Amino acid sequence: MYTIKGKTGDWELVIGLETHIEVLSNSKLFSGASADYNPTVSPNTQVSMVDCAMPGMLPVLNEYCVEQAIKMGLGLNAEISRHSSFARKQYFYPDLPQGYQISQPADEPPVVGRGWVEIMSDDGTPKKIFIERAHLEQDAGKLKHDMHPTKSFADYNRTGVALLEIVTWLDVKNPEKNSYISSPDEAERYLREIREIARALGVSKANMEEGSMRADVNVSVRPAGSNEFRTRTETKNMVSFKFIKSAIEYEARRQIEIYESGATVSQDTMRYNQSEGTTSVMRSKEDALDYRYFPDPDLLPLDIDEETIELIRRTMPELPAATRARYINDLGLAEYDAARLTENTDISKWFDAAVGDKKQRAKGVANWMISELFAHPENWDEKNAVDAREQGIARIIRPSDLAELVDMISENAVNGKQAKEIFIKMLDGETGTPREIAEKFGMQQITDTGAIEKAVDDVISANPAQVEQYKSGKVGLLGFFVGGVMKATGGKANPAVVNEILRTKLG
Repeated sequence: MYTIKGKTGDWELVIGLETHIEVLSNSKLFSGASADYNPTVSPNTQVSMVDCAMPGMLPVLNEYCVEQAIKMGLGLNAEISRHSSFARKQYFYPDLPQGYQISQPADEPPVVGRGWVEIMSDDGTPKKIFIERAHLEQDAGKLKHDMHPTKSFADYNRTGVALLEIVTWLDVKNPEKNSYISSPDEAERYLREIREIARALGVSKANMEEGSMRADVNVSVRPAGSNEFRTRTETKNMVSFKFIKSAIEYEARRQIEIYESGATVSQDTMRYNQSEGTTSVMRSKEDALDYRYFPDPDLLPLDIDEETIELIRRTMPELPAATRARYINDLGLAEYDAARLTENTDISKWFDAAVGDKKQRAKGVANWMISELFAHPENWDEKNAVDAREQGIARIIRPSDLAELVDMISENAVNGKQAKEIFIKMLDGETGTPREIAEKFGMQQITDTGAIEKAVDDVISANPAQVEQYKSGKVGLLGFFVGGVMKATGGKANPAVVNEILRTKLG
């Protein structure tokens, strides 16, 4: 169990996360304006009169966004509510033109009810993190404070984009049954799992760097071994795994110092200072009552039939957890490799295509992808290909290319060094298959034992002093002889055959 040592003893963490992911859709949640906003789009050019809260403009629910929410809910192993509604969440801030946010009531069933995701705990065992709810709501605009010394500006392009807020669950009435996030590393694993599920399902880009995935981090501490749940604080709008872990660690230590000084922690909303790695109080934490939820009179209740839910379920692809299990159990990959290969669906699809129906390729393909190919996304990922071609990189490595290279190694057609040279030539734009490149540049491995034996004999004859030293016990000199043979054959000899022949002849 993760604990923090204080002056009076060890303390443990109780962490809750409210994760906001932007739903992928062509239009916004309640208007026909484009939801494909990005930094290159001019401010306030993708805004409808509904988004700006013009008088008499009524919201219309985007059915596709609801389907996306259902899909994510199924990916979270969650209950899908057959009946739910929308409400107005009251708060006044310049990034919200209406003066309220259309969301789903905190005290009524949302689209997605209770569910769970499984992560790896700090002790290496599987751990279920429970989900309380996931509800649809509209995003706010973006305020810009650095364009003028005395004025702030509002960009409403993002206003009304559909958000799905996923909230973890803490059963305070049954603390012994809880399975909650209890360390900064577990928080990161949970968020990465949410991200991978959203991407695999096509529900969201879930890109923290772009802001399409954000998290509010709730932290409380208690003496190690205790079942009590103490006052929590909430650090808002975190957009980096690194900063989230840093904020959790700092906030936990801040609360421990407060308790150990004899004071109490207040329920506050915190801000995080990225440059200093610290948290500070922004305002008192609101409760649901402070938002004065009331049913939105312009939106009818939402009814979802079982047929719709089952239709969506049948169209869902394999989820990351199932893919990882398949890679580990069926293909024999290590857990780390399986995790890296399921970071997004583009990677796992590429890997599956390269492995094909030859399971024996799996470990070799995984090693090459993780150690070599991931460093060059412009050479294998079509999404990076356009920019790469503008830079003069013309070669896109296909799954069939890597599959052939791995096969050549297993067939002893090339050795590891030659394979790396072939790979580099492909990165540099050399055309042809790996076998064609090997033939063109004379990189086929020598497996003829007769030719290798002659080279071994020549090296032994040329180095009698080293032979005597080897026979007298300096077995480390074997590498000297191997190097000589490889040099004599231009690096083409099969190293395994060279080692075997040398050991036989040197005795």
